[in-house]
Amino acid sequence: MPAHRIALIPGDGIGPDVTRAAWEVLTRATALDGATLEGEWFDWSCETWVKTGRMMPEDGIEILRGYDAILLGAVGWPATVPDAVSLHGLLLPIRKAFVQYANIRPHRLLPCVTGPLRAEGFDILCIRENTEGEYSGAGGRVHQGTADEVAVETSIFTRAGVERILRFGFEQARKRRGKLASVTKSNAQKYSMVFWDEMTDRLATDYPDVEVSRYHIDAMAARMVMAPESLDVVVASNLFGDILTDLGAAIQGGLGYAASANINPDRSAPSMFEPVHGSAPDIAHLGIANPIATIWSGAMMLEHLGEGAAAARVMAAIEGATAAGIGTVPGKDKTDAIAAAVLARLG
Repeated sequence: MPAHRIALIPGDGIGPDVTRAAWEVLTRATALDGATLEGEWFDWSCETWVKTGRMMPEDGIEILRGYDAILLGAVGWPATVPDAVSLHGLLLPIRKAFVQYANIRPHRLLPCVTGPLRAEGFDILCIRENTEGEYSGAGGRVHQGTADEVAVETSIFTRAGVERILRFGFEQARKRRGKLASVTKSNAQKYSMVFWDEMTDRLATDYPDVEVSRYHIDAMAARMVMAPESLDVVVASNLFGDILTDLGAAIQGGLGYAASANINPDRSAPSMFEPVHGSAPDIAHLGIANPIATIWSGAMMLEHLGEGAAAARVMAAIEGATAAGIGTVPGKDKTDAIAAAVLARLG
């Protein structure tokens, strides 16, 4: 019986609740298909930072390296820890250390979930560059606190980094409907984004079976609202992809349904799976957080681990639950009730 070792980092706020709910679903689904998930829980969070001055231990990356995958709940508790500290202390170091350069976020409406748009037939896969670009962390501040203060933040776009994320996007388009939309702002950013456009055109010659379109970020934001059904695979830089995927979450009904995967495509290190939503301090400990985004992220993890049948079983159970009206109205159903509805439909 195959066994997969999973590192579980529930994190902050609603993170522990949705992670526990997802873990119950995932372990049941894999057991039904003859596999095993072995989980180890890590209490790395903003509370850890308050106690120790670190979001995770100094050897945290090496601890995680021995696992097959990572399932993360949510990170952030701005009342005690600035978001820039929590993000750069846990999430970004993991993505960069494990070369999880492909961030994948699916956007489509689940049965009986009502989005804000009239469109219903969209199925968008957003591919976001995940380790460099605008979130490289290159820059600094000088003359702080004076009238001459200067802050500089430099985006880093490498040929290797841009080529690998674009190629990953092309490969995903080949598996789907054969359409790739590359997103930049090359009319205003004449170096990095023109470079991205040039790389898109160059790689397109390797994929003659994929229809390629290029959009500016503002035009893509409008298209996702006005004609989301026209899009298949969308690939963008770290910042642009981050913004577009929150828009994607909105049109699919909200962050409670927005799943994501941080993938190391060559599998030289573990990949990490997490819901797009944050820690939601305003509803933490109320037991009303929607766990579907985390369960969906877990299904993506199972697919990555080679447990395709279990992943399909989980997705069918999610769709069965929402088709019955469970988890479709924010705050109506408790976290445990939604998880129980998904569990009941696994078999």
